[in-house]
Amino acid sequence: MSHLTDKARAPYRGEAGGLPGPDSLEAIVAENPTRRTLLRNGLFGLSVIPAMALAACDDDGNPIVTVPPTPTPSPTPTPTPPPSFAISFAAVAANQDDRVTVPDGYTADVLLKAGDSVEAGTPYSGSFPASPAVAEKWAGGGHDGMEYFALPEVDANTRGLLAMNYEYPDFNILMAGDYDPAAASADQKAIALSAVGIGVVEIAKGGDGKWTVQAGSTYNRRYTGNSSYRAGGPAAGLLSGSIKGMLNNCSSGRTPWNTYLTCEETMDNYLDPAQPETNYGWVVEIDPLRELAVPTKRTAMGRFNHENVAFMASTDRRVAFYMGDDTTPGCIYKFVPDRAYSDTNRAANTDLLDYGTLYVARFNGDGTGEWRALVVGENGLTAGALDPGNTSQSTTPPTPTTVDFNNQADVLIKCQQAARVAGGTVMDRPEWLTVAPDNSAIFCTLTNNSGRRVADPANPRIRNLHGHILKFSEEGDSPLATKFSWEIFLSAGDPALAAGGSNLVGDIEGDTFSSPDGLRIDPQGRMWVQTDHSVPGSSGVDGTTIDGTFGHNAMFYVDQQNKQSKRFLVGPLGCEITGLAYTPDLTTFFVNIQHPTGDWPVAGEAPRSSTIVVRRTDSQPVGN
Repeated sequence: MSHLTDKARAPYRGEAGGLPGPDSLEAIVAENPTRRTLLRNGLFGLSVIPAMALAACDDDGNPIVTVPPTPTPSPTPTPTPPPSFAISFAAVAANQDDRVTVPDGYTADVLLKAGDSVEAGTPYSGSFPASPAVAEKWAGGGHDGMEYFALPEVDANTRGLLAMNYEYPDFNILMAGDYDPAAASADQKAIALSAVGIGVVEIAKGGDGKWTVQAGSTYNRRYTGNSSYRAGGPAAGLLSGSIKGMLNNCSSGRTPWNTYLTCEETMDNYLDPAQPETNYGWVVEIDPLRELAVPTKRTAMGRFNHENVAFMASTDRRVAFYMGDDTTPGCIYKFVPDRAYSDTNRAANTDLLDYGTLYVARFNGDGTGEWRALVVGENGLTAGALDPGNTSQSTTPPTPTTVDFNNQADVLIKCQQAARVAGGTVMDRPEWLTVAPDNSAIFCTLTNNSGRRVADPANPRIRNLHGHILKFSEEGDSPLATKFSWEIFLSAGDPALAAGGSNLVGDIEGDTFSSPDGLRIDPQGRMWVQTDHSVPGSSGVDGTTIDGTFGHNAMFYVDQQNKQSKRFLVGPLGCEITGLAYTPDLTTFFVNIQHPTGDWPVAGEAPRSSTIVVRRTDSQPVGN
């Protein structure tokens, strides 16, 4: 009997002592030995003991009853120990190999390459697409942020949906020569636009442990730069009624009601400049299950160069969404919907992101901070407001410019100017944000800003070539807080670069890195950092390349207590490491390899952005 069954049945059993009762078989036999004949002949015509048990008689002719020994009970199975999420992998060395390097005991398999089929069609096989219609069904290029979603009534550890961003076309598999939008034909524009946006694919783990895309799944879908989108929220009336495309889909996020948030990291359509600029630079909400609204650009969340979205939710279902403007420099924002979300009715959340308050972060020199509301009529957001400009990039302050904020739509469309007018702190390229599972902290990667000439407490290095990571905590760990505390979590760099100045050294313990970009704290509270230093790029020291110092771009585990860094994965030639998703049991990690330039992922073929699957060979959680 399982110990769980035994435990479940215990409340329904009566109390029993350790001795036989007065009407027990043992008591009857002890009181009158002659009654043993009952045992031989049966009781009420029913055999009580098998004949094999009656082996002999005593001197009086009475049978001797031989009772079979009580069988030894089977031992209770030892419960399977819970999985360990302790970080024990052996760090991999920095290298410049043209392959994906993972620790011993791990595998890295390619799941989906640019040009592979998402929807049914003819995949890339060495030739440019015959038409835009062919390319429209392919996985796009520049794989970036992604999220993994469970399917109803399905074990999410073996099957689910992967939604991923396509930031920029892999032009080397699309067309010959460079792409020039001014000279491109209509077909060339359509092919270029087919390679941006997002894709949703159903994936499953086979008996061999390997994951594959499930061809023909009804969930498989492309949303491209040629698709149509609607706008919602206060600025929707100033955008096109039907918007052509989304593009520069950098990183991403999700909502508590499991829709996908994909982020446009551009404020114009540089692949098709004929489109109105105000149609771009938004967070786009898409339901991978296609149960809710059509893909919608949520204007209440502001227009800027969106990197990713991370949410914090409270027990009473109030939620805040944190966002960074990947601009040199840009601000950090949060959006708080007006009402709580429903965790029982997804449809009730359809318009939740259209109504709420957008805030910009101001980091004070004493380690405190405040969220300033970007609401027309508040914090200087009026007609004739003066925008101070990007004051960090020159020792000579720029001349302020006049900006009119006549209504909330003006504030949202001119969000970058509104943030500066309201007193938001301009940061060194804020990219990914991530929220600790217990809401105790939010972290933000500030990738770099080599042009910074005026430092401040939150951005303490001029010519910040290697970037840093910021940590802040909301007052009361509440998503509704308007005050927070903050600190510099770590500064990237390497002591080997000290000859170039102290701003290149950093304070990383263990494996060093430059230009932190991707950032995730997984459900077990473990921090993962992915890098995006330029290739080729400057280390800050003449004669020393950035790859020569740090190796190729990589992914690291960083301990939040002692800030010890361990290199987990190194990418192939020319790539950025970005995008991180995982199964609920954390035995499978999905990672994106963006814009490789060598002979990867397929030797002898054109390099292609790809999604890889990282697993332990013994099926234990990744990181262990």
